[in-house]
Amino acid sequence: MHDVAAQPVALPSPIERPSADVVIYDGECKFCTASVERLARFDRKGQLSFISLHDPEVTRRWPELSYDDMMQYSYLCTVDGRKFHGAEVFKYLSTRLPQFYLLAPVLHLPGLMPLWQVFYRAFAKHRYRFGRIESCADGSCKIPARR
Repeated sequence: MHDVAAQPVALPSPIERPSADVVIYDGECKFCTASVERLARFDRKGQLSFISLHDPEVTRRWPELSYDDMMQYSYLCTVDGRKFHGAEVFKYLSTRLPQFYLLAPVLHLPGLMPLWQVFYRAFAKHRYRFGRIESCADGSCKIPARR
């Protein structure tokens, strides 16, 4: 049987969807790419676009975002100029995508975002150990030490 979920998804760019929020991710990380492809499948209303942090367009559009920070966290930039990173992205998406609605009660508890960021950071730091280990055997998912 053919697994549709395993097939790569064409990720719409900010140019293709100018009125969509933009998810900035590590396009050189296989785990990250698979994660945003899954996210794109959830986005049935076309609310999101995607761009790799390695694309020069990211620096042009968001010069305030540092490379080191983007290697540590995924970012979501809204059409109205707000920026979310790490666990904040999931909190934001919990109000936009039905698949994330179940996370909303936990993510919106007052005062807990610092804790969720710690969890996100720990997961991101070791992301190559989760899921299919061979998907990041080349080391592309390992976060380099801060400069």
